[in-house]
Amino acid sequence: MEAPPDAAQARLLALARAGDAQAFGQLVTAHQSRVRQQLRRLCHGDAARADDLAQDCFLQAWRALPGFRGDARLATWLHRIAYRCFLMQQRAAGPVAVSIDTDVSADVAAAWVDPRPSPALGIDLERALAALPDAQRWALIHCHHLELSHEEAADVLGWPLGTLKSHLARGKAALRLALSDWQHGVTP
Repeated sequence: MEAPPDAAQARLLALARAGDAQAFGQLVTAHQSRVRQQLRRLCHGDAARADDLAQDCFLQAWRALPGFRGDARLATWLHRIAYRCFLMQQRAAGPVAVSIDTDVSADVAAAWVDPRPSPALGIDLERALAALPDAQRWALIHCHHLELSHEEAADVLGWPLGTLKSHLARGKAALRLALSDWQHGVTP
């Protein structure tokens, strides 16, 4: 389900802020797919971990909803909560193993290479993303995979805009280099 139009979302948000759990459930239904996508990317494709984090995210959002001022879009606010849930769990659990998730790579690859339906390209892209420093990978996930504006991604990540843009530029450059054989029509 897509996010409801602004007027409908505003109505649901007002009801949810007043304690209407059913209205909040509709907001969760509208936003859960994108939040789970974000978390799956952050968790290197670990769907079970991402789903657990999404559940934590929405529970925290329900508790914090009365304090939501609307300074950011609801989606941006939810992505920020999800990212913080991820960081808290990552700090507690330590490093995680990387799994290759090839079915989400085509949309990300389109930003750097000539997109061709190729499982090998997907695998190479996922390996290249996994090899990036966390900050670069997180900037790419939020700006390209989730299609957040630079301002929204910086807000979600809690970074100054210039920092986000620096990590994004470095990440793109590293991916271009890692995928250069694909850019030149050579299958590695």
